[in-house]
Amino acid sequence: MLVSVTYVTITVITIAANAAIAAADFAKAEFVLANSAEVGVPRGWLPWLGTLKAAGAAGLLLGLLGARWVGVAAATGLVVFFSGAVVAHVRARVYGNIAFPGGYWALSGASLGLALASG
Repeated sequence: MLVSVTYVTITVITIAANAAIAAADFAKAEFVLANSAEVGVPRGWLPWLGTLKAAGAAGLLLGLLGARWVGVAAATGLVVFFSGAVVAHVRARVYGNIAFPGGYWALSGASLGLALASG
């Protein structure tokens, strides 16, 4: 029971966080443009990156609604995605805001681990 409550709570937080940052990508929010320029991500990639984040959030939601393996696949995809974001920060030697992709990575990893544990 505790795993289920924790799984739902962490996954809902992960869904909300990814939906919010996807919306910021689509809106080309100033902080998104500044961060992507700092780590060398072309502006034209933002809609694609936002789509991946939104798809991950949608997949996590489907996992909560009963399509467990869709949720596991979405969480796995988000872990890989945010691993790439952390690598991009390290490669560009941009450490001042590395906590953001690291935080998304941690939430995604927690959602993945809890999804696997709850099954």
